Amino acid sequence: MRLSTRGRYAVMAMVELAARDDSALPEGKATRGQVSLAEIAQAQHLSLAYLEQLFGPLRRAGLVVSTRGPGGGYRLARAASDISIAAIVEAVDEPIHATRCDEGGPGCLAGQRCLTHDLWSELGDQIRLFLDGVTLADVIGGRVLGRATAPTAVP
Repeated sequence: MRLSTRGRYAVMAMVELAARDDSALPEGKATRGQVSLAEIAQAQHLSLAYLEQLFGPLRRAGLVVSTRGPGGGYRLARAASDISIAAIVEAVDEPIHATRCDEGGPGCLAGQRCLTHDLWSELGDQIRLFLDGVTLADVIGGRVLGRATAPTAVP
């Protein structure tokens, strides 16, 4: 399973925005409230044009707010601790699933559910649960490693 550049770039940009947010950093370490997409693009080595496409959906999802004009830019709409990585990925229409089947579609193989469907479906659910349990604050605070846990044994 691989997350597309759309989801990865949105997360990278939001982490950069959170890292520059006044409320997300220790006292005296914040830069300023508004961050331009050009600054994010430069810091993360991303395409400005691509970021412009991603920030519309992020704004509509209520994850960022924007200010136009000189000195304008973007800032987080909520605290970094209140924005999950899953919310970012879902805001840019990145589906989090590992099956090749679409929900409500004709099925895996000629209209029949394949034998591995449940396996890949569960993997997608585990990825979604993991990303839902990790926030921007966790990422910028270095609290991600060691969070994946082994499944409990089934008797």
